[in-house]
Amino acid sequence: MKKLLLDNQVAAKSCQKSAANNKLVVSTLACSVLLAIGSVHAAEAKVESVADAFTQGSAKVDLNLRYENVSQDNALKDADALTLRTRLTFSTAEYYGLTALVEFEDSRDVAGVNDYNDGIGHNPEYSVIADPNTTELDQAFIQYKNSGFAAKLGRQVIAIDNQRFVGHVGWRQDRQTFDAFAMQYAQDAFKIDYAYLYKRNRIFAEVKDIDSKDHIVNASYKTSVGQVTAYAYLLEEDKAVSNGLDTYGASFVGAVDFDKTKLMYSVEYATQEASTADVKFDADYLGLELGVGFSGFVAKVGYENLGSDDSMYGFSTPLATLHKFNGWTDQFLATPKEGLQDIYASIGGKVVGGNWLVAYHKFDADQASATVDDLGSEVDVQFTFPIKTNYTLGVKYAAYSQGNNTSGKVDTDKVWLWGSASF
Repeated sequence: MKKLLLDNQVAAKSCQKSAANNKLVVSTLACSVLLAIGSVHAAEAKVESVADAFTQGSAKVDLNLRYENVSQDNALKDADALTLRTRLTFSTAEYYGLTALVEFEDSRDVAGVNDYNDGIGHNPEYSVIADPNTTELDQAFIQYKNSGFAAKLGRQVIAIDNQRFVGHVGWRQDRQTFDAFAMQYAQDAFKIDYAYLYKRNRIFAEVKDIDSKDHIVNASYKTSVGQVTAYAYLLEEDKAVSNGLDTYGASFVGAVDFDKTKLMYSVEYATQEASTADVKFDADYLGLELGVGFSGFVAKVGYENLGSDDSMYGFSTPLATLHKFNGWTDQFLATPKEGLQDIYASIGGKVVGGNWLVAYHKFDADQASATVDDLGSEVDVQFTFPIKTNYTLGVKYAAYSQGNNTSGKVDTDKVWLWGSASF
């Protein structure tokens, strides 16, 4: 027991030093608490020492090789990128409820196929493919779990619900993570999450990372017919000027089986206030989706409205996995100030051992202006083919067609071919 206490004291000093370097107000206290908890639960230890936690840990390698082509009906040159993302992960075994994880991520173009604008200033004459060359620390955290409670401190992936508001942007080679202190309590059907984010590690290497003071709260309760969720996402970039993006909302997501048919449904509403020292805007969000699964097929129809404040501000979700929503050509990563209405339908299923999906989107402004009304349409097609449990091959195509009055939007085609492996 004496050795255990000494081990925890040494670890606490190291953790406090790291927290101080990251300038997180609550980090030092939280880190010390997490480590001290380990000494209290000695009887629950699964390994004998800190050294054992490392020697009994596990390592993973994850690779993703992807070709992407972008063609736009404008003055930019067509873009081509062949990139390889390598992710190396090591996690310790559990030690008195404590675990740690460290993960490095490398992404770079290969075979000289690099005619693309990477989003951080290289090759601006080409269309954008947001996969810059980078090597960085993707995750590094310490975690404590006990009796439904979990706490995590450090750089980490945070993905909440369907990632419409907070996600990892996992489609891009350099995924999004957060420097954060996060807690979760789950008991039976109830779960609540809280996270304080003090840095947003975005998808553009480290060039466009943002210091922040974000509070994330999400609580849910499961019933027999679906899950009820309420949330508050209070975002603020850590700048010398006043700014805020406060979103409050609720959702209900569920499914019911009828013999060989499954009915799926979801409804979500949120209200948002964006403010600076000089001006405030308000906008609402509404999402509706109905789906049915039958005979190996899944068909869905939906409506998503990111509202506008008198055509001056559009509802914003800056921490989201945006590629999942409003079409794969990524035309609406930033919501137009006129807002966005997306009416969509999709159908998918299985064939020759793989999974296929076809989707259609029709876009319009929420509050039309003199220059923005019809925002165009898009068709998305995807086929993925898993090979055993370690490999996946995929192909994806997206075609956006501009509307009658789209304020800068142009016809866009994108093609992806990829292969991934995980060990």
